[in-house]
Amino acid sequence: MIETDIIIIGAGPVGLFTVFEAGLLKLRCHLIDSLGEPGGQCSEIYPKKPIYDIPGFPEVLAGDLIDNLMKQAEPFKPGFTLGEAAVSIDKVSENEFIVTTAKGTKHSAPIVMIAGGLGVFEPRKPPVENLADYEDKGVEYVIKDPEFYQGKRCVIAGGGDSALDWAIYLTKNNIASEVSLVHRRNSFRGHLDSVQQIMDLADEGKVNLITEAEVVGIGGNGKVENVTIKHKTQGEFVKETDHFIPLFGLKPSLGPIADWGLEIEKNAIKVDTLDYSTNIPGVYAIGDVNTYPNKLKLILCGFHEGTLAVQSAFARIHPDKKNVLKYTTVNGVTGF
Repeated sequence: MIETDIIIIGAGPVGLFTVFEAGLLKLRCHLIDSLGEPGGQCSEIYPKKPIYDIPGFPEVLAGDLIDNLMKQAEPFKPGFTLGEAAVSIDKVSENEFIVTTAKGTKHSAPIVMIAGGLGVFEPRKPPVENLADYEDKGVEYVIKDPEFYQGKRCVIAGGGDSALDWAIYLTKNNIASEVSLVHRRNSFRGHLDSVQQIMDLADEGKVNLITEAEVVGIGGNGKVENVTIKHKTQGEFVKETDHFIPLFGLKPSLGPIADWGLEIEKNAIKVDTLDYSTNIPGVYAIGDVNTYPNKLKLILCGFHEGTLAVQSAFARIHPDKKNVLKYTTVNGVTGF
């Protein structure tokens, strides 16, 4: 049994910053995440993409933000259970919850904070019959490290911002040796500026733009060597490639969270904005996983929610202690 003061379900940016805020109140935290490393979407989906709305950082890469949050949390020695999804919360007494993971690891604490982002993500996969045979063998649904594609031929499928942005990035930074963008329609769903950049790159012969078409097959001996593309008017043809990257977005789902007895509204957990508590006393929900009137799904809002939640958590854990707000500019940061 892992014992702590606060169990945080979700090791994304909001969960990591909550460790810092809890540490200032001398509360220990243990984080649980189904992913194999801290950072949530920032690490798993877009570590190399810039974020522009973090206070004090005109621009910061998502991966660098996570590195900084880990350094900020480090003095408070958080524990981690990674690569294991939390599947149940059991209230065993007024001041104790047991959180169990899919692998049977049990955690005990008087407070649980759910910082699970948008929940569990699954990629939207194209209807290609043998797609699963080539997953991690040349088929990738997210781009974690663009350098992985150095000197490679890439076929990207999709018409949204992710497909456009990565096609532009891999081309303009001279990473991929060849970039093809395949989309079912002539029009795109992405930002107009990105669409214009793709059109310009196609006109310059730097991106092979194939519209009114879709990938319908994959070939190769143990790894991707080619894809079959079906064009609306030209029929089917085979294109040699090293990677097929379908970027059709991710489907979020609350997963096991939906079965924990929490009040759910529009696939999110309802909270009281006084302290971001749920309908279960001692359980809080912070970040994108929660909902309330005028909710904004921004990282900076999650930071605020986590800060107020730990203040409330302190009062629950130490009802007889008075918590006096101390500014870090005066007292500094003293770890455990």
